Amino acid sequence: MLRSVHRLARPYTRYYSSQQAAPLGMGFSLTEEQKSIQEMARKFTREEIIPVAAEHDVTGKYPTEIIKKAWELGLVNTHIEAKYGGMDLSVLDSAIISEELAFGCSGIQTAIEANNLAEAPLVVAGNDFQKKKYLGRMTEAPLVASYGVTEPGAGSDVAGLKTSATKKADGSWVLNGQKMWITNSGHANWFFVLARTDANANTGKAFTGFIVDADTPGITVGRKEINMGQRASDTRGVTFEDVVVPAENVLGSEGQGFKIAMNAFDITRPLVASGAVGLARRAMEEATKYSLERKTMGKPIFNHQAVAFMLADMAIGIESARMMVYRSAYMRDNGERNTWHASIAKALAGDVANKCAADAVQIFGGNGFNTEYPVEKLMRDAKIFQIYEGTAQIQRLIISRGLADAVNAGADALGGF
Repeated sequence: MLRSVHRLARPYTRYYSSQQAAPLGMGFSLTEEQKSIQEMARKFTREEIIPVAAEHDVTGKYPTEIIKKAWELGLVNTHIEAKYGGMDLSVLDSAIISEELAFGCSGIQTAIEANNLAEAPLVVAGNDFQKKKYLGRMTEAPLVASYGVTEPGAGSDVAGLKTSATKKADGSWVLNGQKMWITNSGHANWFFVLARTDANANTGKAFTGFIVDADTPGITVGRKEINMGQRASDTRGVTFEDVVVPAENVLGSEGQGFKIAMNAFDITRPLVASGAVGLARRAMEEATKYSLERKTMGKPIFNHQAVAFMLADMAIGIESARMMVYRSAYMRDNGERNTWHASIAKALAGDVANKCAADAVQIFGGNGFNTEYPVEKLMRDAKIFQIYEGTAQIQRLIISRGLADAVNAGADALGGF
């Protein structure tokens, strides 16, 4: 029987537990609590996700029942503070969970992880009233929420967002515009929406964040998009037509929306990266097992150096990416700015996932191209890790600008120990 995270974790769990002193130097061990959370998430994935992953991929059916079971175990909404009914898990704790879920199916993991993304702006900027009302309800029932930023003509180019909000005399706001590729939007209870509130301001002050109830008049949710991979995830367009949002649902203050949305990524990019690591690990495991069984020229293909070295490269990439995930998560948990490191984790893990999945297909040969085997799904699912929550190119832009900023500031090195 699976124990829930509620019974395994204490509030404010960190990399080192309160009963385990941090070493004087570096440490790479998880706490006993984190190991228990990892094992519980691994068992859940093995018993609940892997047996139905292929079916959800073929049908595109939203994993409502799986999300409900995950919610009951405390694998959803991991960042919510204890005083709002949550477990207050750290980003590192959440990364451990995300990797295990994505090992089973990254589409299902994305559907679960999207809640953390929608909630992150409230975590970083919400007031007590907003957190009680919107984060509190997420711990009372297995609800889902959506992060509404991307638009048809503005993905990575946030400055190009067209959705607008106009302030009325009574202090409320009227939203108009269209969002696209919004995860969970067909099932969302509420949205975080970024809208332009000052047409003349620069990007940093032009936008405001809003919490919008999904049943507000004027919201139209489009059809489910049929994507190349992660088909269990629900992505749709959402149109806002004269949607009235009360003043109390402004997140932070007027003009702070862009900053809030970007700060949320410091929490969620390590988790997306951890999902990519989970997929890469699955690809390596499937390819290794197959290579030990499949024989050519009288011996398992694992014994051919060409195959063995591909597997070794998978392991190198996975271990390296996981370490960056853990470092960026650890920094955020300890109050250090992790934006640069989170971008490295996201870029590296996304690339590793795609390389591992493609090489797994290659190792499977003709069978890898066939839907009867699991690796073609992994290859399709992997691609989105280089696109959503900031493309691989955007991450490299952030990384390169960080280097320039460090040099201009006279730093010897950026992010050194």
